[in-house]
Amino acid sequence: MDKSILQGIRVLDLSQYFLGPHTTLLLAGLGAEVIRVDNPATGDVLSGSAIFLGRDGPSFERRDDDDIGIAFLKRCRAKKAITLNLKAAEGRRLFLELVDRADVVVENFSVGVAARLGVDFETLHARNPKLVYASLTGYGQTGPDAELKCFDPAAQAASGLMAITGYPDGPPTKTGSALADSITSVYAFSGILAALFHAERTGEGQQVDVAMVDSVFSLIYDEPLECYPALGLTDRQGNRIPRASPFNAYRSSDGWLIIGTVSEPHWRLLCDVIGRPELTDDPDFRTPGARLANNGRLDGILSEWTGGRTTDAAVTALQASGIVCAPINDIEAIRKSPQFKARGMIEDLVHPTLGVMPGVGAAGFPIKFSGTRTGYDTPAALPGSHNRDVYTSLLGLDEAELARLTHEGII
Repeated sequence: MDKSILQGIRVLDLSQYFLGPHTTLLLAGLGAEVIRVDNPATGDVLSGSAIFLGRDGPSFERRDDDDIGIAFLKRCRAKKAITLNLKAAEGRRLFLELVDRADVVVENFSVGVAARLGVDFETLHARNPKLVYASLTGYGQTGPDAELKCFDPAAQAASGLMAITGYPDGPPTKTGSALADSITSVYAFSGILAALFHAERTGEGQQVDVAMVDSVFSLIYDEPLECYPALGLTDRQGNRIPRASPFNAYRSSDGWLIIGTVSEPHWRLLCDVIGRPELTDDPDFRTPGARLANNGRLDGILSEWTGGRTTDAAVTALQASGIVCAPINDIEAIRKSPQFKARGMIEDLVHPTLGVMPGVGAAGFPIKFSGTRTGYDTPAALPGSHNRDVYTSLLGLDEAELARLTHEGII
C-alpha cells in the first residue's frame, strides 16, 4: 500500500478560507501533489486568523510568531506552499509555466476575479487543454446571483437549510459547523475526480463549477418540503424527522442520546426494552401515522425511561435489541472512543515549527481503501516554504533568479 491513488497528479491551489482549502486537503489525502499559491505580500489568510495555537496553547490573539491559526494547521496539511504575485506580469508568466506542468487548478475567487488576473479557465485551457479547472463559489458561475459574495451562513440561509433547522417555536438556525463549506468541498472533490477520469480517457480538460447554495439545496430537497403545510408539519422539526416516530433526542440521567425507529419490528422491540409492550396494541400508537400524530406523548414516555438511566446503560440496552440509537457525543467522548481510534479518525495536529501539539487533533482521511494508502504525511507549510523546491525543480530557475524575484516581490 505504498502508492497513493492520485500519486503523480499536480494541483495548483489558488483558494483560501474553508471551501477551497478543504477540497485540496481531500485531494492531498489521496496523494496528489498540492501546491498552495499565496500572495508574497499577505501570505495565507488562515495562518493569521483566530483561533491561534502556539507554545502557550490556544488563544484569540496572536502572541508571537509561533501562534498560527488552527484552521490553517488543519486545512493545509500535506501541501506544498509557494508565494507568487499574480497581479504582476512576470508572476502571471511563472504561473502559466506551472500550469503547463499541472493537472488541476482550484480557485474560489469571486466571479470575474480570475479573468481580471488572467488565470481564468479559458486562458489556462488554451494553454493546457487537459487541465481540470475547479471554480468554487457561493452561487456558481451563472445566474443573476453569480457575482454575489458568500460565506457559509449565507449559503445555509439561501439554500433553505436554516429554514428547516431548529425547533418549531425557535428561530431559523445554522448548523453547528460550517456545513455549506464542507459539503460543497466534497462535491468539488468528487467533480474534480470525475473530470480527471474524463481527461484521462479523452485528453480533454474542463471547468468544474460548484456552488455552495446548489450543493446544500441538493441534499435538503430530498425532503418533500412543499408538502409540509398540507400535512400540518412545520418547517423546523428539531431533532425529530417528519416520517417516523419515535425519533428524537432524549435526556438521560447524565447526558443525551438519540433513538430512532423506522419499522414496525423496531417499534415492537423498543416497547419491550422500555417495559411497555402494551403500547404496540394502543390505538394511539399502533400505526406509524398514529405515532406521528401523538409524537409529544410518545416522547414523554421515552423521556421517562431514558431519564432513569445513564446514557451508557440506555444505549447498551437498546443496541442489544438491535434498536438504532447513539450517545450524543461531545469532542471529549469522541477523543476517547475506541471506534474513532480504530478508524484512525483523530490524528495529532502537528505545528510546522513546534511539532505535535498536545491535546489538539485533526481529522484523519475519511475514505479507506483496501489497496492504497491515504492520509496526511506532513504538517501545514508556512507561506513560501517550497519556493526553492518548486521553482528550481519544475521551472529550472537558478539561485540568482530566485533572489531577484524575491527582491522584486514577484515570489
